[in-house]
Amino acid sequence: MKLEFKHNALPGSLELAYLGDTIYDLYVRTHLITQGGKVNQLHRQAVRLVCAHAQCEALARVTPLLTETEVDVVRRARNAHQSPPRNADPREYHHATALEALIGYLYATGQEARM
Repeated sequence: MKLEFKHNALPGSLELAYLGDTIYDLYVRTHLITQGGKVNQLHRQAVRLVCAHAQCEALARVTPLLTETEVDVVRRARNAHQSPPRNADPREYHHATALEALIGYLYATGQEARM
């Protein structure tokens, strides 16, 4: 599903990350449910997979596969001005935001298969 935005312009990097955060979480939870298990166990696994550290590692794995446009989305989101939580590593937090923005971009442009 391709989303329609005002003035036919995509949202900014942090808005794409906001959208991508939810979509990434949904994909992770959907995957975990297909594996089976008790809800408490599934929740603990999901938390480990959607934390900044895990998302930073996921971005590193997919970076070689990205198109030029996707690399631009990642770069802009990684460099966006934001304040990481005190308990988060700033580098990992920025890279996690970049992955979320990439997911948000792919969703917003109707590229679910690419996700």
